[in-house]
Amino acid sequence: MIAFVSGPVAALAPDTAVVEVGGIGMAVQCTPGTLSGLRVGQQAKLATSLVVREDSLTLYGFADDDERQTFELLQTASGVGPRLAQAMLAVHSPDTLRLAVANGDEKTLTAVPGIGKKGAQKLLLELKDRLGAPVGTGGGGVGSAVTAGWSDQLHAALIGLGYATREAEEAVSAVAPQAEAAVAEGGTPQVSQLLKAALQTLNRAR
Repeated sequence: MIAFVSGPVAALAPDTAVVEVGGIGMAVQCTPGTLSGLRVGQQAKLATSLVVREDSLTLYGFADDDERQTFELLQTASGVGPRLAQAMLAVHSPDTLRLAVANGDEKTLTAVPGIGKKGAQKLLLELKDRLGAPVGTGGGGVGSAVTAGWSDQLHAALIGLGYATREAEEAVSAVAPQAEAAVAEGGTPQVSQLLKAALQTLNRAR
């Protein structure tokens, strides 16, 4: 098992980071949130989980061990493979998922693409005693920081993915109404979701 990879980031794509390890480029599947913290040419250390199939070896990367552990625990539920587990972590943090399971919150789970109401109900039952209790400390301050700094985080993520400054600025402007709507509803803008929307606008523009 490859527990982590560490080295300079050689390349970034919308769902993959290439980390140079001992002269070898390791392609690591990551969520937009994890990718937003990486920069080409800078050192990175990613917790990883190796998924072995008959016809493939896929390395999934995470910002920390908690995300990796949650990724692996999610797959203990029937019908949850690595792609769906990663999609869940792309939309929600480990603690948000723990809270959802602890509170029987179907709505949070159905926010993940590929999970319907029946699937959410099944996951709530199967994961109830597996994910554990939330480990965060409330998160009010974190939410405020995300609300205030989403545009800077998103801009940096797009630059890190290789887009020009002007392209990044235009994409941030394009998704600003989505972020402002989240704030108006009393929520916090999710940078990972905004990054997906921004990438869609950039792909349409090209």
